[in-house]
Amino acid sequence: MDDGGSGGVRLLVVVGVVLLDDPEWTQATAGAAANKGVAAPSASGAEAVAAASGTELGPISCSGGASVAKPVRVLLAQRPEGKSNAGLWEFPGGKVDPGETPEEALIRELREELGITVDLADLMPLTFASHTYPTFHLLMPLYVCRRWLGEPVGAEGQAVAWATPEEVSTYNLTPADIPLVPAVLAAMRYGTPGP
Repeated sequence: MDDGGSGGVRLLVVVGVVLLDDPEWTQATAGAAANKGVAAPSASGAEAVAAASGTELGPISCSGGASVAKPVRVLLAQRPEGKSNAGLWEFPGGKVDPGETPEEALIRELREELGITVDLADLMPLTFASHTYPTFHLLMPLYVCRRWLGEPVGAEGQAVAWATPEEVSTYNLTPADIPLVPAVLAAMRYGTPGP
């Protein structure tokens, strides 16, 4: 919000999401998600067959009898050319328009930017960012989402990438997103309550 020209700080309210591709959640809840008409994230190949048949997949087997669970991954989006912080990576989201709640804005932004549909009940508050840029102050609530309909793509031409906990720090993140990383990694490693 602008202060009306009195020299104060211009506040920009945006909203972001930690979109998690969580194999444990997918396996444990694929049947429940199907009953609600919502696809579990990234269920493909054997996972999709297992989800459709109600069969639970175990860890992936490796040679030598060892088993390795698939890692939880988070979706990152690259800021496109022509926008502030172009080329840097961020947790997807966007501006909250007048008359919108943060959740309504996030659902709209995910549909517009990633081509996915998210239900309000599948958004869980995680943390928030408060960051001062040279010309404005950004306030961003950040939500976790583990269930959506559709396959996330850069619907506005932006690059998107799935990152494991170990890979997140290798991406050049926007200044506002950097302080969010510890909370995101905790959500990836230990989960969050709720859907």
